[in-house]
Amino acid sequence: MKYGFIIDNRKCIGCHACTTACKSEHDVAIGVNRTWVKYIEKGVFPDSRRLFSVMRCNHCTDAPCVTICPVEALFIRDDGIVDFDNRRCIACKSCTQACPYDAIYIDPKTNTAAKCNYCAHRVDIGLEPACVNVCPEEAIISGDMDNPNSKISKLLSRQQVSVRKPEKGTKPNLFYIDGDSSSLTPEAGLESADNMWNAQTLGVGHYAKEAEKLAFSNSDVIEAIQQMNRNEHEGDKLVNVLKGKPRKAYQAPDKGILWGWEVSAYIWTKAISAGAFLVAFISRFFVEGQMGFALDWVTVIIGLVFLALTGALLVKDLDRPDRFLNVLLRPQWKSWLVRGGYAITVFGGLLSLLAVSYFLGWTKVKAITMWLTAATAIIVAIYTAFLLAQAKGRDFWQSPTLSIHMLVHSLMAGGAAFGIVTMVLGGSESWLGYLKMMLILSIAFNLGTLLLEMITPHPTSDAKQTAHSILSGRYKNKFWFGIILLGNILPIGILIFLGTHPISLSLAGAFILLGVYLTEHVWVEAPQRIHLV
Repeated sequence: MKYGFIIDNRKCIGCHACTTACKSEHDVAIGVNRTWVKYIEKGVFPDSRRLFSVMRCNHCTDAPCVTICPVEALFIRDDGIVDFDNRRCIACKSCTQACPYDAIYIDPKTNTAAKCNYCAHRVDIGLEPACVNVCPEEAIISGDMDNPNSKISKLLSRQQVSVRKPEKGTKPNLFYIDGDSSSLTPEAGLESADNMWNAQTLGVGHYAKEAEKLAFSNSDVIEAIQQMNRNEHEGDKLVNVLKGKPRKAYQAPDKGILWGWEVSAYIWTKAISAGAFLVAFISRFFVEGQMGFALDWVTVIIGLVFLALTGALLVKDLDRPDRFLNVLLRPQWKSWLVRGGYAITVFGGLLSLLAVSYFLGWTKVKAITMWLTAATAIIVAIYTAFLLAQAKGRDFWQSPTLSIHMLVHSLMAGGAAFGIVTMVLGGSESWLGYLKMMLILSIAFNLGTLLLEMITPHPTSDAKQTAHSILSGRYKNKFWFGIILLGNILPIGILIFLGTHPISLSLAGAFILLGVYLTEHVWVEAPQRIHLV
């Protein structure tokens, strides 16, 4: 048994009856939707037409939301329905990033994730989903696709159907008859100005905090308006620019930035914590006459303090922080949020054990624990790259260099933290020289990684658009001035020309930490600006 949907676009009249029925059946709040109808306009009047496409959860066979969910709040039933249990949900918003179809939202009433669940409570007693019952044109067909006698199975065998974003490999079970690519492909439609048909732009609850109006956000439309204002034949100019290009006439509310500064900050703090230990651990193989006892204790203190900040930021980012222990007590092991949570916990435990071994003089325990802690520190440094890779809705995060990117950032951040500490504790010449060389090499490697990531051709339009916004769009000032100049070029210049004096190391360290934070901020936020519908 495998349930699915067919949307017959030959019949859909865009009446929104399905949206209304869904809201009524599930008491869906105003401003968010489980099911809604997207309007696309093509052509120029009088040679124009309007297309309607019902948007909702695709009940994917390989659902990335289920894989990334850390607490099994999302799960696939035996009949193929992707259902959810909001009693488990911690509202980490990972599922919203993983869904390529933007079908999941945070319910402003419960502060937990929600989406179309195929009206599973109705299916269980032999009824069809509410949207199917209410559709006046029978444009929504549901049923068991494995049953050759079902209507949906017969339609699938006889009609040419299409799905949204097949390249994602999620194997969606929502099919469209006569589906138009300009409606099913997000980047195909130009954003229209705010009007009565698409004014749902602010959202409610969680989304109202970050959402922004998107009037005329598409560069083609902006160019058309500027051209229109400069030319006396403005009407003709606008028509020429827009002619033949589909326009989004009715759109879902923008969900804004779901992973905000807390996520950027926690990646930054865990980079400092893990990186400080790795920098100190590596120094034991290259530095003679290192700081000795002080270095051990400073390493543990930096590691534990910034690890505690990491945990606090992780909890703060949850919309249900009261349930944060579910990650450890009710884990779903495929999720890198769970694996990362346990890695952070083990790392904190090993750092604490090291502190005890230093205090009690357990030499053998210290030697073994240091190697275990180093291995765990590497996992803590890079696990977020694998978590972001599970967020299949954001193409830019699928970069194979992201784990290298985060490991290098940890070494930079850890070395920078020690550079600032030298202002108070000082250090031997060999230790200061080691710090200088570590920072120079890590900065150089970081610049090479950034260059590789930016100039390598990106495989999808979403990733290209994100890279464009970083290099020459919304984030260009933060990238070129904040990240490249202040965070990399300036500190490497300070280190080369001002030497190993504690003041120069601490100054370079401060700029490096600023650059690392800005990099994490831009890399986390920029991909979330891309519309998924």
